[in-house]
Amino acid sequence: MDNKEFSKKLEERTKKFAISVIKLSSMLPNTPEGRVLRNQVTKSGCSIGANYREANRARSKADFKNKIKISEGESSETVYWLEIVEDLKWIESCELKSVINEAIENLAIFTSISSKLT
Repeated sequence: MDNKEFSKKLEERTKKFAISVIKLSSMLPNTPEGRVLRNQVTKSGCSIGANYREANRARSKADFKNKIKISEGESSETVYWLEIVEDLKWIESCELKSVINEAIENLAIFTSISSKLT
């Protein structure tokens, strides 16, 4: 698989992830605490793909690297918020596990891409 094909597949994968995060966040309780977590996990989970898409349209290598680092950071933050939701047991573990696993894979992918840029 060449870089262009990889980029397209990862763009699609991160978009599907954002949709799964939005669906999952809608299951969080409608309490002040639930709304805070809904907002946090939705923002970070959707930001991963948005920043990756921007990276693929970067104006320079430095811009690309910056956007990849942002995607990496947002991936880490998303894992954090999903772990909080899991620990609170607000959503059934079986529904949450696949989203958490994908978030961890996103983090690994962006960490790997980032490490190759230094």
